[in-house]
Amino acid sequence: MDKVLQVLQEFGLTFVPLFVAIDAVGVLPILMPLTVNMSSSERGRVIRWAMITALALGLGFMVVGKGIFLFLGIKVADFLIAGGIILFILAAKDIVTGKMVSEQDLAGGGTIGAVPLGTPLIVGPAVLTTLLILVEKYPIYMVIVAFIVNLAIVWLLIAQINRVMKFLGQAGAKVISKIIGLFLAAIAVKMISQGVLEILG
Repeated sequence: MDKVLQVLQEFGLTFVPLFVAIDAVGVLPILMPLTVNMSSSERGRVIRWAMITALALGLGFMVVGKGIFLFLGIKVADFLIAGGIILFILAAKDIVTGKMVSEQDLAGGGTIGAVPLGTPLIVGPAVLTTLLILVEKYPIYMVIVAFIVNLAIVWLLIAQINRVMKFLGQAGAKVISKIIGLFLAAIAVKMISQGVLEILG
């Protein structure tokens, strides 16, 4: 019984920090401007690529992330700035041109699914940092389970995007996507400023 309680406690202590870092609920509205011009099948393909990218990046980072950071001299602040720049460029492109991604990316689905949805939106600097910290404190198998469960929650939520788009209609979705684009730009600026402050601090 004590062993079961210990396992449940460790799961909770690994699950909750990852849940907060991933912010599964926050991914859904950001997905909308990225996929507003896609069909249901294209949107589904993007989601699959996003989840594959997020899973592969998270698992790979748990195994070799710390060594790569040390070897290349990369800091978490560098990840924040790089991710923020990518998001800001995409948000600015959507606001100015009305399209966050090109027709080629929409046709393939893989590019936008991997970047920026898979990373840095689902698995970004905060998640990677959290994974490194948790692996140092808890058994790696427990961290992996908590990570996969969190990704399953993200998938269940963003899989509902087709219903949301159908409810809003094309015109309504485009209006809301513009508003979200502004928030996405603000999030990008926040990521960049956090990275700069960490470097200066």
